[in-house]
Amino acid sequence: MSLNPRLVKESFSVVEPQADKATAYFYGRLFAENPHLRGMFPPAMDVQRDRLFSALTRIVWSLDSPDSLAAFLGQLGRDHRKYGVLSEHYTAVGNALLATIRCFAADVWTHEIEAAWVAAYTAAANLMIESAESDAGTSPAWWPAEVVDHELRHPDIAVVTLRPAQPLPYLPGQYVTVQTARWPRVWRTYSVANAPRPDNTIRLHVRSVPGGWVSTTLIRDTRIGDTLMLGPPMGTMTPDEQSERDVLCVAGGTGLAPLKAIVESVIASGRRPNIHLLHGARTAGELYDLPDLIRMESSFPWLRVLPVVSDQPAYDGMRGHLPEVVQRFHRWDEHDVYVCGPHAMVNETVRRLQADGVPLARIHRDIVPGEH
Repeated sequence: MSLNPRLVKESFSVVEPQADKATAYFYGRLFAENPHLRGMFPPAMDVQRDRLFSALTRIVWSLDSPDSLAAFLGQLGRDHRKYGVLSEHYTAVGNALLATIRCFAADVWTHEIEAAWVAAYTAAANLMIESAESDAGTSPAWWPAEVVDHELRHPDIAVVTLRPAQPLPYLPGQYVTVQTARWPRVWRTYSVANAPRPDNTIRLHVRSVPGGWVSTTLIRDTRIGDTLMLGPPMGTMTPDEQSERDVLCVAGGTGLAPLKAIVESVIASGRRPNIHLLHGARTAGELYDLPDLIRMESSFPWLRVLPVVSDQPAYDGMRGHLPEVVQRFHRWDEHDVYVCGPHAMVNETVRRLQADGVPLARIHRDIVPGEH
């Protein structure tokens, strides 16, 4: 059965505008036909639905890029181990997914489209199953991690330092999923804010989100000595160790976390590129990591840190919105660029950089993980 990305994409484009209804239908169908699977999911399904459609969208639009798709599916397969997903569960998910696409793309549905979806899902599921099975022999499904430090840097922002019970291998720029004892089966993503350390500790930058179960618990109710659960590292916004180009990092809010890890790794590599790190916040009080960034800048002469504040007219430093501030400087078309932060900021920054001649292949981007 051969893949036909064109048919999958064309039919999926009919479903995309109906994302909310389609995901609700999918889970309704999945749980109606397999009620024993409901216990594997969190009580509230809103974030889960968003993640499902986000992952499905990425898979569909990556069908023409087999290498990047295989890397993403491998990470996804390893990550699903923490939910207790077994190979036989993929059949139930595939049946519910096919029923959902068939229902919401009914106006264009044909036997050829159905065959294309079956082939695509079978290939994706096999990659995820193989990745999970190979990972099972070498890595745990999750890592218990002790909270060894907890700093409230702002009423809504905390820096949490964790020591996993066993080493957690990751690359700078990647993120992990986090579960607290208060909210079983509720996982939220947070970027690791440091390059790998000899003591294996990792730092998370957490912003409290209104109604955010996990973020609020991590900021207000988590103490030194508590234990959190971490899923395997994921993400592809990692530094190019072979590149000799200068580096631009554009961080909005807690989007600083993965970019700080990337900067640390570049410094530790022994390379000496010029690095510009722009960290934007609404107010000066939300520049929660500035003392540490200044310390890094003073110890590495090739690093320039520029704090930017958007909503505080009395601030005596650089003011403005990050996408616009980035354009005030010299051209960045010879740089490797890393952008992380709120969705709108990331999109607008990337758009302006492309308009100024930065090749898209040199722009590495991520939406700030956590609860949206």
